[in-house]
Amino acid sequence: MKKPIKKPAKTPESAAVEKPFPLKVNEARGEAPLWIGKVPLVLAAEMERLVAVSSRLQCKSLNDLYARLSGVEAAATWAGIELLTVRGDWRAALATLKLEHFSACGAAFMTILMHHFDGDEGNGEAVDETA
Repeated sequence: MKKPIKKPAKTPESAAVEKPFPLKVNEARGEAPLWIGKVPLVLAAEMERLVAVSSRLQCKSLNDLYARLSGVEAAATWAGIELLTVRGDWRAALATLKLEHFSACGAAFMTILMHHFDGDEGNGEAVDETA
């Protein structure tokens, strides 16, 4: 008797890879896409947003802020989703947030932070397009 072959279970990350991202992402401006379950978000590390996250988390330095976001600490992840989202429904994303989403959050936070730390001056024309 043959045993049926089981397909691997789909994780939220693998399901997100298969579907197209529905929101516009301006990578030249340092934006990054993020799926939280079925909720698409676009994050950006704009200075005002970083100040808000840093203030909420009472970070003492930029290194502290970076470590907390990249380390996907629970409070930092929550604040990052809420305060760094430039497009998408962050409230719906937070309502569906689970620990299994934290690795994707960490990757998105790293992407938007590294855009600025790498010395990338960005694309001024792309920034003007979003204004």
